[in-house]
Amino acid sequence: MKKIFILLFIGLSMQTFYAQTIADAVRYSSQDITGTARYRGVSGAFGALGGDVSAIMNNPAGSAVFNRSFVSLSLSSGNYDNQTYYNDGITVSDKSDIDLNQFGGVFVSQGNGNLKKFAFSFNYDRSNDFDNGYVAAGTSTNSIADYFSGYAQGVPLDLLELRDDETTSSLYQFLGENESYGAQQAFLGYQGYLINPDSDDINNTSYTSAQNGNTFDQEYQYLSYGNNSKFTFNAAAQVSENLYLGINLNAHTFNFRRETIFFEDANSAANAVSSTRFDNELRSYGTGASLQLGGIYHISPNLRLGATYDTPTYFTISEETEQYLSTNGINGNVVLSPNVTNIYEDYDLQTPGKATGSIAYIFGSNGFLSFDYSYEDYTSMKYRPDNDVFFQQVNTDIENQLTGASTYKVGGEFLSGNWSFRGGYKFKESPYKNDSILGDRSGYSVGLGYAIGNARIDLAYDWAKQQSNTALYDGAFSNTAFTDTINTNIVASLSFQL
Repeated sequence: MKKIFILLFIGLSMQTFYAQTIADAVRYSSQDITGTARYRGVSGAFGALGGDVSAIMNNPAGSAVFNRSFVSLSLSSGNYDNQTYYNDGITVSDKSDIDLNQFGGVFVSQGNGNLKKFAFSFNYDRSNDFDNGYVAAGTSTNSIADYFSGYAQGVPLDLLELRDDETTSSLYQFLGENESYGAQQAFLGYQGYLINPDSDDINNTSYTSAQNGNTFDQEYQYLSYGNNSKFTFNAAAQVSENLYLGINLNAHTFNFRRETIFFEDANSAANAVSSTRFDNELRSYGTGASLQLGGIYHISPNLRLGATYDTPTYFTISEETEQYLSTNGINGNVVLSPNVTNIYEDYDLQTPGKATGSIAYIFGSNGFLSFDYSYEDYTSMKYRPDNDVFFQQVNTDIENQLTGASTYKVGGEFLSGNWSFRGGYKFKESPYKNDSILGDRSGYSVGLGYAIGNARIDLAYDWAKQQSNTALYDGAFSNTAFTDTINTNIVASLSFQL
């Protein structure tokens, strides 16, 4: 007989299942072009230049280019606009918000001998914004019952039946603590009458969908929140007349929350369930560390080269999930609301390292033109511990499905008196071999600045577009939603020389 646990509203640590996917690894590894308005106005093409607080994130040697101490604060108003296609349906979703995007300062001291200058700096940057949302609505020939049926295969029927002294909440929790997340999904599908066992034998381990109709009206609501933040501690020096070297120690934190609600209506008499609602919530928290090494060399007064290496970021991640299912059909109305939070064991994620080469040409006091190229090998991402069988399989999938990705950034600035005029273009390749899953990301930026004594006010506008074809769920329910996403940002920065 199964051991019965008293229902807790926060479940104990679950030992036998991990929810991590390739998409999660890509999400937590990605960093957008963020920072000051000057930096974003040229699309982040600052690797060979320095002289901007956010450029230090691009090349640690950039802080030694400053001649005076400097502080900067930036606010950003971001907007996403999603157009989603799901079978025969099209929907549009958008949202805007305002955030503290960047804060940092550089403190410069003069050196002695060949060491011309020292610089120490700190910078906070919201390196990625996870706020997103869309609705996928349309008619499908696949039922959400396929999701539950896929997880149910191999699960003994005995585990899914309620004993006289059990509740749905206590059994759901028991399965999570002693069996697996997959057994929990099988339990929801069975108790919700969406799947049927092939036989009534308690040792039965095979199941089929109870939904035998041909068409299903479906709606999938997706909302995500959170951000990835980067705290940079920098030291740099001008070691000769033309050479600048620097190092960054980076602390990373992220929080990610995803809520999905799925509705399905099936009016055919061949279906056991006429309407379904399936809710899922994921909460993920991570902390990590990385290192950057960089240099800038002045070939001539006008021509500069830059090089940077970013080590992988090593994250430790915690996750929690909650679920809800309700169905209505020939067996009446069924509500499965366990009120149990599944808390999983912490795990580690290694993101890709990155190498960047940069070149810039300075037009005297009239401005500059700059180009950056970066490369990241996404096949090097790894979940740990290495000896975990599940992680070994996901890491193999990462090697098979992902690839190396290049990023190109070009930007320029033109100076006229106290005014600065900027523009830039960026292009980042998809990390997937099959780029229909997540497409290339491209965009442009424009910016404007005005200097007032030791202060400067900068504004920037950037626009980026990317397409994705995202699976609604992992497993046997294979439906995807194609989304065309446009992100726009308006950034304002206030900077002071000290």
